[in-house]
Amino acid sequence: MKVVLSTLNAKFIHTSLALRCLKAYCGHKFDMDIAEYTIKDPAMNIVSDLFSRNPDVIGFSCYIWNIEETIVVVNMLKKIKPELKIVLGGPEVSYDTDYWMERLPEVDFIVMGEGEETFDHLLTEIEATEKYHMVFGIAYRKTTEAGVEIRINPGRPKLDLNTLPSPHRFAEDLPQLANRIVYFETSRGCPFSCQFCLSSIEVGVRYFDIERTKADIIYLIDNGAKLIKFVDRTFNIKRDYALEMFQFLIENHRGCVFQFEITADIMRPEVLDYLAENAPPGIFRFEIGVQSTNDPTNLAVQRRQNWSKLVRTVTKVKDSQKIDQHLDLIAGLPLENYDTFRGTFNDVFALRPEELQLGFLKMLRGTGLRNDADKWGYIYMDTAPYEMLANDLMPFSDIVRIKRVEDVLEKYWNAHRMDHTLLYLVDHVFNSPFDFFQSFGDYWEAQGWQKIGHQLEDLFSRLWAYLNHAREQEGVELDLPVIEGLMKLDYYMNHRYKPRKVWWEMELDKAEWSYWMKALAEQPELAGEQFASYKFNERELQKHIVMEKVPFDMPNYLNTGELVTEGESLLVMMYVQEQGEAKPTAKPYSIHLSKADQTV
Repeated sequence: MKVVLSTLNAKFIHTSLALRCLKAYCGHKFDMDIAEYTIKDPAMNIVSDLFSRNPDVIGFSCYIWNIEETIVVVNMLKKIKPELKIVLGGPEVSYDTDYWMERLPEVDFIVMGEGEETFDHLLTEIEATEKYHMVFGIAYRKTTEAGVEIRINPGRPKLDLNTLPSPHRFAEDLPQLANRIVYFETSRGCPFSCQFCLSSIEVGVRYFDIERTKADIIYLIDNGAKLIKFVDRTFNIKRDYALEMFQFLIENHRGCVFQFEITADIMRPEVLDYLAENAPPGIFRFEIGVQSTNDPTNLAVQRRQNWSKLVRTVTKVKDSQKIDQHLDLIAGLPLENYDTFRGTFNDVFALRPEELQLGFLKMLRGTGLRNDADKWGYIYMDTAPYEMLANDLMPFSDIVRIKRVEDVLEKYWNAHRMDHTLLYLVDHVFNSPFDFFQSFGDYWEAQGWQKIGHQLEDLFSRLWAYLNHAREQEGVELDLPVIEGLMKLDYYMNHRYKPRKVWWEMELDKAEWSYWMKALAEQPELAGEQFASYKFNERELQKHIVMEKVPFDMPNYLNTGELVTEGESLLVMMYVQEQGEAKPTAKPYSIHLSKADQTV
């Protein structure tokens, strides 16, 4: 029997762990292929490829991001090959299963919940007796004298994870390991009961054998894996386990990067100390779900969170400069209005995470919050991703406003295109970070910029246009020359090679430029010992550096982060490839100018 396991990933670089778990469990019993696509692929292309494989059974893994696209494919397949058995599985169809069976008459079976054993049993029955009433964990169609009935069998007991074979040992995956994300689980389940999350439904946490986990990771690294993303809902729930795994990964990483979801307020101090002392910079990334700092909100969704301990963890990790942190917020939770969400945003932004993800509540099937939607006055999308549109405290007009914050937050802060400029604006100009992003987002949309593309210089020129508008039309007090100087630094830092154009009018005229080029060739120590160590002559300097004036003490700013607006400085940006670096990088140097220098 020919079986194809398929899914539509969000992006090409993603891989489906679920499909590989199924194939590892029962692929040896059937003629089984994995066929992955993306939600951007034309349905006709997907259907054509699946049809060419001549399957008897196709199983689709379904999530909120791919269910509607999957339905189109399923509908087409059943029309061209009515005898094909179509099976759906995954979190999106494991709840409200009767709804899916009624909505999708083309679907023959749905596997609910943990799928390895259930899918194996189902395939065995499809191939042999076609008696499905004892296949626990499925929904199916039963033909009776009264017609076709939908039957939903009882659920299947949880698996012993140590009986499951590894999903990471397929030879056909090896050529692409270096170019795609490897998803990896060391446990299943979550100890918490947050009512907006599907993980809250499964009680308890089960672990895979740690020695098998280590062996799989070594195998992946040996075969070229560059990014392994752990899908455990709380990687650090067991202190000793987390510490042992962190130690193992530090000792064996060989340049591979590992991303984890952690619960920051339960991270033990000794684990933090170990990471600060031993973790190589850049190999770990932490994803931390904060969601809200509003206590009534967290209580309403049964979310336990110790804010002071969370701050301690995030701050200690950031101070170590070893690990990037991605902090998540959810707009639209119960008892959170626009003003309290503004407070949540500012609380979390104050921690200066490398990435702040502003998401909007999804009313997922099976969650307590969806079941209690009427209690909080929720209205939400009828189809995936079921995003909330309003509730009794946050009208749609507020959701639209916050989406403008999300837009510019992604383009500017999360992309790290203007860190120096943004930190100055949120710390010294605007009332709060949220107020800056909201005001800028409102202006961005008013200009219609959300409808058009942008290049790097566009982002700078648009921020500059907004700041001039804020000063002239809204009365915001701005030191525009200082801000422009910081923007120049940020712009130069965003290039690996000398930029061919700038978004401002250069302040250095030809005579000044020639003067400083000669001075730096003859006295490179003016820009510091490291600059002098390059020992470049004037021709080499012309190849590697750019120069511009800024109206503050740049040497002091680069050394201390303190902005002193006294005098002028010459910003000297060096673009050079150091030994051991894959590509050139931008390195800032500067000279604080005397009055004599300023009259050159």
